[in-house]
Amino acid sequence: MKRLIMRGFGAFAVAGLVLAGCGGGGADVDEGTAPSEGESNKNVTITIGETPWTSTIPPTYIAKQIIEDMGYEVGIKAADVGVVFTGLSTGDADVFMDAWLPDMHKNFMEKYADKIVDTAVSYPDGELGWVVPTYVEDVNSVEDLIGKEDLFGGTVYGIEEGAPMSDTSREIIEAYGLDLEYVGSSESGMLAQAKKLIQAEKPVIFLGWRPHPMFVDFDLKVIEDPKEFFKASQVHVITHNGLAEKAPDVFDFLSKWEIPVEDIEKMIVELDQGMTAEEVAKKWIEENEDKVKEMIKS
Repeated sequence: MKRLIMRGFGAFAVAGLVLAGCGGGGADVDEGTAPSEGESNKNVTITIGETPWTSTIPPTYIAKQIIEDMGYEVGIKAADVGVVFTGLSTGDADVFMDAWLPDMHKNFMEKYADKIVDTAVSYPDGELGWVVPTYVEDVNSVEDLIGKEDLFGGTVYGIEEGAPMSDTSREIIEAYGLDLEYVGSSESGMLAQAKKLIQAEKPVIFLGWRPHPMFVDFDLKVIEDPKEFFKASQVHVITHNGLAEKAPDVFDFLSKWEIPVEDIEKMIVELDQGMTAEEVAKKWIEENEDKVKEMIKS
């Protein structure tokens, strides 16, 4: 992952809370949305939960800068996905920009159904599953792995424990009767291991999802899952059910939020090339001024 995972919002208040102050240069806010002269919403802080996935970073920081331009303080609390959803349910977090529905985060949505609001579809074409390099020509399905587990060192490399993809991967191993071990790590740790094996042109199985620059960096294929444990997803914006009352203009903006998946992938590559999250967000806002004004229009 690009960020350290902390198992609770309280720890991040000391170790990793990113507060407002990065929003300069964003799009102008319409008169109907902006605070009047001499007035602001500085006494209200909007908190965005951020999971340690590259796909979460661009929309999180774009939303941060836009909401700051609307006159609010904005904090980002980084944690794994389970902690983010718990924070949304208690009001410790107001917004999450990267919920994968209807399947991947279904359990969280059902568990906290009376506390959170499915607010908008960010983009409709998220793809996820197990991936292998394209040079592994005879493996195109999970079923093709049966009897070939030793070729992959008996291992599926994955992300942090507690992530739904980790739980689902273990269910796949059991359902297909595969002699494989799921090795959970961080996103960066998983990709480092995959890169090492791919550079040596060795077979490797690991988790993949789009948008992600792994599909730019490597020639990969998402293998089929006949039992449909992994399904294509829509990526949604989720909010705490009190946000509409706490900051109605922010809720209204988020309810209109949408962004092309291609833009997310482009920004992830820019992050990998050394741009900061703030720089990437500011650039997107400046290049999409009309779109931003439409989203924040009262």
